[in-house]
Amino acid sequence: MSRYKSPTKPGAKYITKEGEGVLKEELHHLWRIERPQVTQSVSEAAALGDRSENAEYIYGKKRLREIDRRVRYLTKRLEEVQIVSQPPIDRDKIYFGAFVKLKNDQGNIASYRLVGPDEIQPKKGFISVDSPVGRALLGKQKGDEIIIGSAAVGQKIYLVLKITY
Repeated sequence: MSRYKSPTKPGAKYITKEGEGVLKEELHHLWRIERPQVTQSVSEAAALGDRSENAEYIYGKKRLREIDRRVRYLTKRLEEVQIVSQPPIDRDKIYFGAFVKLKNDQGNIASYRLVGPDEIQPKKGFISVDSPVGRALLGKQKGDEIIIGSAAVGQKIYLVLKITY
């Protein structure tokens, strides 16, 4: 058995203007507020003496590594994403950033917004364009039916009721 792991398909490089603001705010908070506080607490814990048994020092250093890892990720991600701030010319079709209202075969209505992988918030109905539902919705129009799933797992049929940007 091989240990080779095939590379994962990169997610969409798109982000909404609001999503960019959230990532920038998180980066600012981590770099300008949280990291200096943790650094200060680590230096105070280091001044107390024996570092090998000092829990504040050990966990502070661990938290610093977590912050640095996230800062590196956010910095790199903000450099590579493409901000989509304008709605598409053809607003009758579903594209990135669209708010979509769907009706399933039981008559239940659900609302979604197609966003990038960095902005997913299931409670708000923000789904990724890379998700099965997101991929199925792309390019569809009001009145179109979409089928999600497979025959083995089960299929769900949705009707597109409304598209807004």
